[in-house]
Amino acid sequence: MLSWIVKKMVGSKNQRDIKRLLPLVQKINEIEVSYQKLTDEQLQAKTPEFRERLKKGETLDDLLPEAFAVVKNACRRHVGKTVMVVGHELGWDMVPFDVQLIGGMVLHKGRIAEMATGEGKTLVATMPLYLNALSGENVALVTVNDYLARRDSEWMGTIYKFLGLTVGCIQHDQNPTIRRQQYQCDITYGTNSEFGFDYLRDNGMATRLEDQVQRGHFFAIIDEVDSILIDEARTPLIISGPSPVAGQHQYDRWKPMVEELVRKQNLLCNTLIQDARKIIDGQGDLGRAGRMLYQVKLGQPKHKQLARIIEDPITRQLIDKTELDILADTKRIEMHHLKEELYFAIDEKGHEIELSEKGRVFLRPDDPHAFVLPDLISAYHEIDTNEGLSIEQKAEQRQKVQENSEEKGEILHNISQLLRAYCLYEKDVEYVVQEGKVMIVDEFTGRLMPGRRWSDGLHQAVEAKEGVEIERETQTLATITIQNYFRLYKKLAGMTGTAETEANEFHDIYKLQVNVIPTNRNVARLDHNDVIYKTRREKFNRIVRDIQEKHGKGQPVLVGTISVETSELLSRMLKRAGVIHSVLNAKYHQQEAEIVTRAGQRSAVTIATNMAGRGTDIKLGQGVADIGGLHVIGTERHESRRIDRQLRGRCARQGDPGASRFFISLEDDLMRLFASGRIGQWMEKLGFTEGQELEHPWLNRSVESAQKRVEQHHYQQRKHTLEYDDVMNKQREIIYGLRNEALHGEGVHERIQDVLEEVVRAKAEFYVPTNKTSDQWDIDGFVHWLNIAFPISIKREEAEKKFTNADAAADFILKRVHELYSQKEKTEDPAAFKHIEKAIVLNAIDRLWQEHLYAMDGLRTGISLRAYGQKDPLIEYKSEAFKMFQELMDSINQEIVSNLFRSASSLEAFEKFLSSLPQQLIHAEAPSGFASSAPAGAPPSENATNEVDQALKKATPIKRDLPKVGRNDPCPCGSGKKYKNCHGVAAA
Repeated sequence: MLSWIVKKMVGSKNQRDIKRLLPLVQKINEIEVSYQKLTDEQLQAKTPEFRERLKKGETLDDLLPEAFAVVKNACRRHVGKTVMVVGHELGWDMVPFDVQLIGGMVLHKGRIAEMATGEGKTLVATMPLYLNALSGENVALVTVNDYLARRDSEWMGTIYKFLGLTVGCIQHDQNPTIRRQQYQCDITYGTNSEFGFDYLRDNGMATRLEDQVQRGHFFAIIDEVDSILIDEARTPLIISGPSPVAGQHQYDRWKPMVEELVRKQNLLCNTLIQDARKIIDGQGDLGRAGRMLYQVKLGQPKHKQLARIIEDPITRQLIDKTELDILADTKRIEMHHLKEELYFAIDEKGHEIELSEKGRVFLRPDDPHAFVLPDLISAYHEIDTNEGLSIEQKAEQRQKVQENSEEKGEILHNISQLLRAYCLYEKDVEYVVQEGKVMIVDEFTGRLMPGRRWSDGLHQAVEAKEGVEIERETQTLATITIQNYFRLYKKLAGMTGTAETEANEFHDIYKLQVNVIPTNRNVARLDHNDVIYKTRREKFNRIVRDIQEKHGKGQPVLVGTISVETSELLSRMLKRAGVIHSVLNAKYHQQEAEIVTRAGQRSAVTIATNMAGRGTDIKLGQGVADIGGLHVIGTERHESRRIDRQLRGRCARQGDPGASRFFISLEDDLMRLFASGRIGQWMEKLGFTEGQELEHPWLNRSVESAQKRVEQHHYQQRKHTLEYDDVMNKQREIIYGLRNEALHGEGVHERIQDVLEEVVRAKAEFYVPTNKTSDQWDIDGFVHWLNIAFPISIKREEAEKKFTNADAAADFILKRVHELYSQKEKTEDPAAFKHIEKAIVLNAIDRLWQEHLYAMDGLRTGISLRAYGQKDPLIEYKSEAFKMFQELMDSINQEIVSNLFRSASSLEAFEKFLSSLPQQLIHAEAPSGFASSAPAGAPPSENATNEVDQALKKATPIKRDLPKVGRNDPCPCGSGKKYKNCHGVAAA
């Protein structure tokens, strides 16, 4: 009550924020009036003038009123002119309103401006973009697709170019040279994925400065900020390549069996429903009938007959009561019995499937232990303690146990993913098949996501289900989340029609404040209450009647659906009813924008997924305002309130008339999973029969409360993803920092010297530890490592004399190595030598970082199991990741050191370096050493020449017949150890 009184007296925080900006609006308008007297040349001269004033110490805030006035005046001068935009001529008729000036100031302050659809967000962005581009730093506008990026850069580019700024646009198919040119412009338009992938390529994959295209992250405005920073934030940006250790999947082998298993489950559920119906109709044991129906809900929650039978409130209540009784049993005995009578049980909310013993027997009747993974620790212990086995036999037995475990694990994984593909992922809902490829459909936008793949083999399972080519498993080469990419910007802003409902998340994750900007004219839209039906059939029949009614009087209708499947179903129904219409499924961005533009014409009927054509205004045709304007119909409530608000906002722009209404059934996914119980009880109490509708403002709130629960769940998912990626983000910053230093040639030589000293001193401390006596030192091991790493020909006798302690040993070795390295430097061309040093560092970082990402993927996949041991998976992940990163940095340093004397710009330079060495042949065990028993300075003997020839042969690249084995991969010998701890030790 107190807060309500305070708000009434002094206004809300948002109202106070807007009020503070009003004096600036007045000042901008006064300056703009004075600019109307200037010639075009005088107005254009303001841009270099502003830049000079910035150099002299003025700030962007100081220039804001004049800069905004310049843009407003430039817009005024273009009124009546035509502009070529994406091959079409458009008349310029826009001059910023006062509310648009407020929106521009909010964006400049690094906040989110919520502006209703049709309020001109595209024009609003021009003012803060122009102002911030005066700084000379890169300024970006991020949008949701390539078409909008191109359209807006050409459309608004008219103003920027008139004022002397350059405008670039990033498109999907551009090569690095063109991209670099676009980023060099004052203002760059593009999509979030293109910006993110360019960052990953620049910092994680570029091998030359010319390959890097971006120029910093100063200021970005994100159009449709909720779609990019909220809806797409659960999916990280990933650049992947073929996995060097891709497993041999068996999806083709198990597909027929799983297909038959799903068919048997369907038949079983059909039988259960028929038996339950007979019991209910015959007034038999209702408890038994409820148990049967609940079993069907567990086995096939989307079963069509189940959906029809629960339309009856008494039957629904019977199932709910049965579920409560079963869940009340803390031991879950009854639940276990119910699941075991099925072939498998589906957890629709958790997106998981549990195979029962009945299902396991059906799949593998010949092997009762096929689905039991062996206990490797116990098996290894039995083998190791079996005195009757030789060392070779023990190794062979261990390898067989390991192979058996891996084979069973792969089979279990393949079957599990195939079951998910068949039971949880529907064609034309979660994905579509186009040109022989499975393409994911974005659940929020309805848009296709080419190039994106589900992880953990799920995508391959769906490919097997659809009978298309199963693509090879991939490995992550570079990755970053949307959240962490946009947090790189010094200043970030956003604009959308719907941000207020997610204000807390914007603040928590991005530290962005939301300001709701008043509309230029009062909104005249009439939002009707939701209409609720029992079944989808009743709902769709009512929607078709509503469309026919509006179409009959010439009123345009926009129908929003949440899936391609629903769009096509409604389209078929309208065709049967003889209603001419357009269907838009968010597949072609330019086409969808053009169709949506015509959605406001008289008698137009447009069916579109909720987000199709977003970013394009719907203007009313002649006479449409007189018959009620555009009528928007929602075929069901989305999981997110924002998406529903966006659909409503498609009509009634700039004070135009319009109306919106959502039609809902208790069979809709949102209602079925989260909100149907109470509403079903109300319909039962009120005695509703088939075809009757339920409508009341209280029901709107009930639906919204269900949406809030789902939104909170999704927020926790995004936060969870970010918490894990924050660990990777710190590592990524360090690696990319090292990589960029090397790429720019900044102190690479000094870096190598530091690494050399660090590695040598660490090895000295390892082999000649200061806390142990000399008889406990491993002199032989140290000498062996030195002769493999460097061509310094150290012998045990010399080492025993010189290595009095770790520091003395390190000093002696470093002196010799530095002398040799200086000698090597003299044999190389200076420019070529710098390139070699850079290549040594980059190759070590890139190869080992990719292996580290692969290992981190494995850690991330399995870390959740730590929860069973009463450990927090996130804390465990951070701890393990830290250890792995320490190992990574050590490995990078060791690889740099080991390659110092194994690299040359040419064969001639390598030979020259060899000939400059003392002619002593190294110990036979050193594969790349250079030593001999001949006295220093003596001519090389025939044996020495042969040794040099052999060394040169060994220095040439060897083509690998088998896939490369990473340090953290299982050793190919089958020991069960990581390669680096087994046969990889010798290569360290």
